[in-house]
Amino acid sequence: MMRWLAVLLLFLTAAVPAAAQGEVIKLWSGKMPGGGAVTGPEKVGSEGAATGAVYNVTTPRMVVVRPKNPNGAAVLVIGGGGYFRIQIGSAAMPVAQWLAEQGITAFVLYYRLPGDGWNADAPFQDGQRAMRLLRGNWKTLGIDPNKIGAIGFSAGGHLAGTLATRGAHDFYAKADAVDRLSAVPDFAGLIYPVVSMRAPIDTTRTFRELSKLPNFRDAYSLESHVTTATPPIFLAHASDDPIAAPEHSVRLHAAMLAAKRPVELHVFEKGGHSFGLGRRGSQVAAWPRLFLTWARHHDWVPAPKKD
Repeated sequence: MMRWLAVLLLFLTAAVPAAAQGEVIKLWSGKMPGGGAVTGPEKVGSEGAATGAVYNVTTPRMVVVRPKNPNGAAVLVIGGGGYFRIQIGSAAMPVAQWLAEQGITAFVLYYRLPGDGWNADAPFQDGQRAMRLLRGNWKTLGIDPNKIGAIGFSAGGHLAGTLATRGAHDFYAKADAVDRLSAVPDFAGLIYPVVSMRAPIDTTRTFRELSKLPNFRDAYSLESHVTTATPPIFLAHASDDPIAAPEHSVRLHAAMLAAKRPVELHVFEKGGHSFGLGRRGSQVAAWPRLFLTWARHHDWVPAPKKD
C-alpha cells in the first residue's frame, strides 16, 4: 500500500503549472521506454501557436483543460498529424476547450513522434501511459475512473483507436504500479481517423511512419483487433476526405458490427480532412453535438442540470 501511495505521489508532483498552458502532467519520471532520440527545443509550425502544429516533442505530457463545473467525465484528446506533428492549435486544444464547456475534464496529449526520430512505437507507449496515469490519479484529478474516454483526429484517431482495440497489449515493459492499470478507454471518438494499413487505403503519412514496425499491416490495422471487449466507438468522417478515405471509418464500423459492439458512424457529404470542430455552418460541424448525444445516451456524460 505504501509503495502504491509513493508512486501516486511521484506522478502527482509532476503536475506543475506551465506558463502558457496551465496544469501539466508529465508522462515519465525517468528514462522513457523505446528507442530513438530527439534533441533541441519543441517546435511549433509556421502558423503559430494559436493554429499551428507541434513537433520535436521531447517531453511527453498531458495539458489539463478543466471545466468550471466538472461532471466527472474525462477525455484524453489526441491531435493528428501523420505521426510527424500534432495538430494542437487547430484541433486538439479547441476540442478540449469545447469539452470543458460541457463539464468534461480534458487532457491534451503531447506524444513522441516517429517523424522526429523516435521509434515508431513511441506514440503508443505515450498514449498507454497517459490512460494509465488518468486511472491511477482519478481522485486527485476529480474524475470518474469509469468514465475516461479518448478522442483522436486523423493519426491521433489511429492512436485513440489503438488504445481502444489494443490497449490491453503492453507496448512497453511495466515499471511501476501505474503500469498495472488498464490503458483501455471506456469509450472512444475517432474523427477522420486513419484506421487501416491495408490496400487500397494504405496511402497515408501514418502508414509511412508505421511501416518501420514489424508486421505493421496486421498489427496496426485497427479493424483486425476488434473483439467482444472493445469499448464503444463513435466515428465521424467526410466523404470527400482527400487524406484518409472514409473507407477507414467504414472498415472499423463493419468490424465493430461483426463483433456486436456498440458503434456509431457519421459520414458527411462535405468536409475534407483536418476539420477539427468544424467551421460554423458546415456539415461536419455537427459532429460534436452528435458525439455528446451519443456519450450521454451511454451515460458517460451526464445531461446538464435544469435550473
